[in-house]
Amino acid sequence: MHCELVVPGLFGTTGNPRFAALELLLARGRRQRAAAQTLEAWLQEAFDLGEGPFPAGALTLLSLGRDPADGSWVRADPVHLRLPRDRAVVAPAEALSIAPEEAASLCEALNRHFAGCEFTPVEPGRWCARVAEGVHEQSALQVAGTEPDVRAQGAPLLNEIQMVLHEHPVNEAREARGEPAVNSVWIWGGGRAPSARSAWQSVAADDPAVRGAARLAGTRHRALPRSGREWLDRLPEDGRHLAVLDQLRAPLALGEEVKETQARLERDWFTPILAALRTGRIGMVSLHVPDGPHALSFETIRGDLRRFWRLPKAIERYA
Repeated sequence: MHCELVVPGLFGTTGNPRFAALELLLARGRRQRAAAQTLEAWLQEAFDLGEGPFPAGALTLLSLGRDPADGSWVRADPVHLRLPRDRAVVAPAEALSIAPEEAASLCEALNRHFAGCEFTPVEPGRWCARVAEGVHEQSALQVAGTEPDVRAQGAPLLNEIQMVLHEHPVNEAREARGEPAVNSVWIWGGGRAPSARSAWQSVAADDPAVRGAARLAGTRHRALPRSGREWLDRLPEDGRHLAVLDQLRAPLALGEEVKETQARLERDWFTPILAALRTGRIGMVSLHVPDGPHALSFETIRGDLRRFWRLPKAIERYA
């Protein structure tokens, strides 16, 4: 069995603690380097989705079993937007703790106001919407904090969305509780996905757009399990399988400390994956980090673990 992990943000910090299992996989594996790219661009290539940006809107709808048909769908993820004097500050949905009923109520209000837009809260923090062709898009919300182009990107649709959300009782209640308002959306990932191919027998991911890409390719797909051990327990004895470990993206986007998240990945994923490689349960492990200074892949087989002269180093040394 060949297990592949894609871990965006793995090399996004310095001065990290030491992680024995991860470091061993990096040290003993064969490294390949390419030009850096976002996770979305990596997925676009991996699923052979054609030219253009990653069509996250259509794929998110597909994850529900719905057909986007000829409609133009985008991701319209809820955010909190603040506009100080000379910059914009964007907090993604992961920072907002949006309840399912809040998401449903906000999307219902948007659908009443915008005929034909069809906002759909696939998850509380991940929405998609049918929009007119050519609606101005922002890039995928990758990195944190300040986003100087937001003012310039104030398309009429986006401004009107913000007005509807600003006046909604959900946000009045959130502000009364001292919580940030869900006062805007981040529009990205437009386009159609007429076909896809997958080299994997199964795909596990939290983001519904990834699961939608797998569904389009006819590949088994499910939400990301809590641990590598749980993931492996449900896999067959052979085949090629992908898990998207994007847990670092939100804390990095928020400028938060990531050591706890890194420690959980080490304990819950890298340690059981390394143990399975040692025992022969896995024949090969590939670890992909597309968004560092370079896009890096590390490929390790069981025999590589005997390369004792390749001593583990702190993870930032591999970037």
